[in-house]
Amino acid sequence: MPSPVLGLRTCIYKVPDLAAAKAWYARAFDVQPYFDEPFYVGFNVGGYELGLMPEEEPAGAKTDNVLTYWGVEDIGADYRRFLDLGATGHAEPANVGGAIVVASVADPWGNVIGLIFNPEFTLV
Repeated sequence: MPSPVLGLRTCIYKVPDLAAAKAWYARAFDVQPYFDEPFYVGFNVGGYELGLMPEEEPAGAKTDNVLTYWGVEDIGADYRRFLDLGATGHAEPANVGGAIVVASVADPWGNVIGLIFNPEFTLV
């Protein structure tokens, strides 16, 4: 029996400055938003939704209890590129088994963005 869960659809990051975040994410992911409203900005990143929403109240320290990893081909170069764009290091690239390497950065608003090189992953 197939799973009733169809797979990842959307990853949303909440930010205090939607306009600044929209510009930063457009540069960081090298894609322009396809949906741009004051309540939500949506990007199509390789067939997956990256969404930005305004924080309704000032956020305290953000945690990394849930991580979303965005696929990349050259994790070292992409990790450095995010840092060059103003992200801060969260976890440097590390091999987690086989050829799989993960890393993560925090955007300028403290949201953790995971990066993964996984040559074993294929879309079904």
